[in-house]
Amino acid sequence: MKIASSSFIDPRRNQIYAMMAVAISFFVFAYSSRFGQISILAYYGAWFLLVLVNYRKALGSYGKYLWIFGFGLFCFVSAFWSPAFGVSLRTAIQYLTHIACALIAMRAVSIENLSKGAILGVGLVLVYSIVFGTYLLDSMDGTFGFVGAFSSKNQLGFFASLGIFFCYAGVMVFRLWGLWLPVIGVVALFSAYCLFASQSATSAITTIGVVALCIGMQSFMIFSPRHRRMFFAAAMVMGIGAVVGGLQFGAMDAILGLFGKDSTLTGRTYLWQQGIAIAQQSPYLGIGYQGFWVPGFADAERLWDDFGITGKSGFHFHNTYIETTVETGVIGALLLVFILLTTLTGHLKRLLTFNTTPDSLVLFGLTGLLLIRSFVEIDIINPYQVGSFLFYFAAGRLAIAPLQVAEPRRAAARTAPAGLQPRF
Repeated sequence: MKIASSSFIDPRRNQIYAMMAVAISFFVFAYSSRFGQISILAYYGAWFLLVLVNYRKALGSYGKYLWIFGFGLFCFVSAFWSPAFGVSLRTAIQYLTHIACALIAMRAVSIENLSKGAILGVGLVLVYSIVFGTYLLDSMDGTFGFVGAFSSKNQLGFFASLGIFFCYAGVMVFRLWGLWLPVIGVVALFSAYCLFASQSATSAITTIGVVALCIGMQSFMIFSPRHRRMFFAAAMVMGIGAVVGGLQFGAMDAILGLFGKDSTLTGRTYLWQQGIAIAQQSPYLGIGYQGFWVPGFADAERLWDDFGITGKSGFHFHNTYIETTVETGVIGALLLVFILLTTLTGHLKRLLTFNTTPDSLVLFGLTGLLLIRSFVEIDIINPYQVGSFLFYFAAGRLAIAPLQVAEPRRAAARTAPAGLQPRF
């Protein structure tokens, strides 16, 4: 039996393959440290197989994506002045190939199929964590918490956040009904349970904020582009005013208090101070990608000792910009910020300017989630992480012209129950 190549590479016909590839990738991102190299090979195989099927469609014109590789290429170059040359070079190569996989996925997977695959993948990840999970001591706040099959409650919380976000996208954006509705319901319950059990304030706050943001943006879609921009500008002014006022009256401390945190963010402020001081030793080029948290390095050993990290792994500055500046200097940090802000504003512009498909809303929400988390986590600067995969996926989609909404609306209207047609 001959299988058409379009069933692998064409986003309009490869639903099954796309969903399975995304689900497998999510599971590998979660547990590659447990399953080792075989899981990484499965991840590479899922996406590089498409290059063998049709390399022209899988790779496209990489001239459009050069700006996306800026930070990754600088990480590679920084290995040559890193005190841990072998570690830095190997990890930089992994990061670059990880970016390539995300861009292949971006060309082969529609946003609806990405959401479906993510729902299945997160469900698989969380079920595994619930069955084989454990409780561990959090070195930051000194409390025991449920970490699932991860080494950190924040990672479990992040996958739970993604589960809730993609379940929202499935129901409210893509109107996935029928057999998908009970699947989404189960994954949403698992996600809510893991989010609560992990007690990750970062994940809980960002999840609520991003879902609320997407609901607000979705409500703007009933207006013309000109009125969308007006309402968005007004909402931004009101939002900034509310944040400033809330900070003045202690709203931040009250919110943190609900999660048992204090104004030091359970030691993060001390860690940030140390990171800033270390970054000043090599401010422009940094110490080298992945060249700081290396056994034997004096400052790393001191911080591990301060926070009781006996395993000497899996620890970081809990801030993307400080971590990036320490490793790749101001140059690397600016390259990363450029990609992040370009991606966020690019999808926002499409939402406010064009009558686009729901794709821009989902990708804007994902990028917003990563942006908010970037101030307290490092989701986008390491290979084989779900955050960096989604980050470069969203960035790459800016190279594809936005599709008009007419056809998606007619297709959705044929499948959605009466009164529940999408607003796009």
